Amino acid sequence: MRKVTLIFGLLAGAIVSVLMVIGIALYEAGVTTFYFSELVGYATMVIALSMIFFGIKSYRDNYQKGAINFWKGFQVGLLIALIASLMYAITWEAYTQIRPASSASHIEKYADSVINKMREKGASAADIDREVEKMDDMKRMYQNPLIRFGMVLMEILPVGIIITLISAAVLRKKEFLPA
Repeated sequence: MRKVTLIFGLLAGAIVSVLMVIGIALYEAGVTTFYFSELVGYATMVIALSMIFFGIKSYRDNYQKGAINFWKGFQVGLLIALIASLMYAITWEAYTQIRPASSASHIEKYADSVINKMREKGASAADIDREVEKMDDMKRMYQNPLIRFGMVLMEILPVGIIITLISAAVLRKKEFLPA
């Protein structure tokens, strides 16, 4: 199991990390908008984390004689998701260390987008003020590398868990894409 989870986890992590760096470069070059970058970011997570499905299938077909129960599939998928998520968070942290001004600008633009969405929806001044305070707190927390690392992990890990649940459920059926 170790070999499969490492291969597919590292592959998923490499894909999501490379696509993240490309997405950041496109955003910073003005090719994409903030909202579009966010959409593309989650789409690249789904694409990269599709390796969870292929990892579970590989483990089922090559090490389990074509059969796997849900919990074993979930275990394999979760390990792949964890490896990919850690690589994603490490890549973001490296980017933050290399380009601190750009990273600070990113969190500032995120906070601005949240506030602007509230204004567009016609939120009250009191609600907007509360949200500004929350965003200011978040920006302060984001300056702490451990908290930032955790926040970045929470961007991708839930996506990996969802893909793991779906993949483990589907691949437990021997008839689904047999070896």
